[in-house]
Amino acid sequence: MTTHENVRFSYEGTMPSFAGATEWLNTAPLTPADLRGHIVLIDFWTFTCINWIRTAPYLRAWDEKYREHGLTVIGVHTPEFPFETDVGSIRAAIEERRLSYPVAVDSDYAIWSAFGNRYWPALYVADAKGAIRFHHFGEGRYEESEWVIRRLLDVPGRLAQDFVDAEGDGVEAPADWAALGSPETYLATNVPSASPPRVARHGGRVRPTARRPG
Repeated sequence: MTTHENVRFSYEGTMPSFAGATEWLNTAPLTPADLRGHIVLIDFWTFTCINWIRTAPYLRAWDEKYREHGLTVIGVHTPEFPFETDVGSIRAAIEERRLSYPVAVDSDYAIWSAFGNRYWPALYVADAKGAIRFHHFGEGRYEESEWVIRRLLDVPGRLAQDFVDAEGDGVEAPADWAALGSPETYLATNVPSASPPRVARHGGRVRPTARRPG
């Protein structure tokens, strides 16, 4: 089993509230009081983003494995394109991706802005006191992210167990970087000026990058 003793926790500010959500799916609205004492994994996504889709198997697996030990996964659906604000389509994506954890619909970019986020997908992990202690943008670093979850949960015996085996298939399958003939490119359009990141090629791989407003 891989160890991640080089992972350093830092204090990245207090987790903002989710009060700006336009709607909640899979749950009643969640408040800071509801989340007190929980380790919270916040995942920013939008349903057409292939880079996020390939992370979905891990989100499902972590939710299933660690929910009973105090982990709360919250998906924050922040759209890039106007059609992604349709709640029916978001519901359909939740069903298709088999997401059973709470999802905050962030069609006004309120939560996105509160976090100062610039990426899809973006993962943040907050401790039981509501402090953000870790973040990762884009695909990958799954073992490291899970190791952070385990350390913050501090569940006896769990740290010695294997990491989840969550590699997807079909559209959720990881990219075959060795055989990929061209980079995936998203050209952002019709997005609020305060928000529009997407993915771009860097070092031969697709990685998230921020597009600056204006």
